[in-house]
Amino acid sequence: MGIIKIKNIRVYAYHGCLIEEGKIGSDYRVDVAVKVNLSKSAKTDNLSDTVDYVHLNKIVKQEMAIRSQLLEEVAKRILDRILLEIPLVKKATIAVSKLNPPIGGNVAMVTIEMSRGRK
Repeated sequence: MGIIKIKNIRVYAYHGCLIEEGKIGSDYRVDVAVKVNLSKSAKTDNLSDTVDYVHLNKIVKQEMAIRSQLLEEVAKRILDRILLEIPLVKKATIAVSKLNPPIGGNVAMVTIEMSRGRK
């Protein structure tokens, strides 16, 4: 087994419970880690034998473009799609961070992290 990680996918999106967040939007960071058997791709040197991180990035960007009130809902959608579209993935972990959240005070980011594996 191995882990493929994509760190710091930057996206501008419109998530949040406040009306202003839906109009103004803000910056987000998404980190993805997928657990996958890398032994075959290490031998074959063939992209079709591994998880294409371009596909992972595409899923993140598409799901982040759909407005949600809660980051948990966005992370769940990303997890659902990864496990549906990429059969090689055994487990996925997603961290979605809102940068400079409007919560009063000097806060760099708020992050939710969720993981799910195959049953």
